[in-house]
Amino acid sequence: MGRSMAGHLQKAGHKLHVYNRTKEKAAALVEAGATWHETAGSAAAEADVVFTIVGFPTDVEATYLGQGGVVERAKPGALLIDMTTSSPALAVRIADAAKKRGLSSLDAPVSGGDLGAKEARLVIMVGGDATAFARAKPLFELMGKNIALHGGPGAGQYCKMANQIAVAVAMVAWCEALVYAKKAGLDPTAVHASISGGAAGGWAMTNLAPRALSENFAPGFYVKHILKDMRIALESAAELKIDLPGLACAKKLYDQVAARGWEDCGTQALYRLYISL
Repeated sequence: MGRSMAGHLQKAGHKLHVYNRTKEKAAALVEAGATWHETAGSAAAEADVVFTIVGFPTDVEATYLGQGGVVERAKPGALLIDMTTSSPALAVRIADAAKKRGLSSLDAPVSGGDLGAKEARLVIMVGGDATAFARAKPLFELMGKNIALHGGPGAGQYCKMANQIAVAVAMVAWCEALVYAKKAGLDPTAVHASISGGAAGGWAMTNLAPRALSENFAPGFYVKHILKDMRIALESAAELKIDLPGLACAKKLYDQVAARGWEDCGTQALYRLYISL
């Protein structure tokens, strides 16, 4: 996703300074004129606006708050934008650390997956200062279509958690519907064609169920990443003193998917679990 998103900025004429833990993944950007750096902090030291999208909250924390990291090395007045799906509390910590150094920061997780990144139609959910958001919006518009500021630091992550709660529970719904149809002796592909355009329809039903029915479990979005998101959402829900039984059920099922060695599959591998039980 990061390579596609950076590519849109580059095509719009912005000078890029790039870093990736796997250098080969940035090769196309470098060949097109981006400057390669050996660390995220080194790249940040040259940039007016810093974008990051990594894997897990621990990666975000190390990238921003670690020794020689983005907050320590960024130029005075720089705008820091983390687009990883991460912890709301960590987003607040980064914002506080950035402010102490005279920097601006936004948490801006995205939805839309690899295809949305390639086609520049991501949903971008933002938390932070309104002035920083206004500064970032023309850049966001090169990567996404549905862009909104939801509040102060951490608000983007809270919105993304709401998104992921809906996604996780919806995955359980279509898997149960289609395995029920299969066990009843129906053709699940035909059932999918009948129900996906009605009240039961949705993005996952339309896009992921057909992949599962054709036994295509290649990742658009990894099982290990939806598990990470569900852990964050459940931890956050506990802090908010609310119970999310649907999400807890989805998490338990995806734990079983991962236990079978499928954590690097796409999230539609949940259907694989159902038909194997």
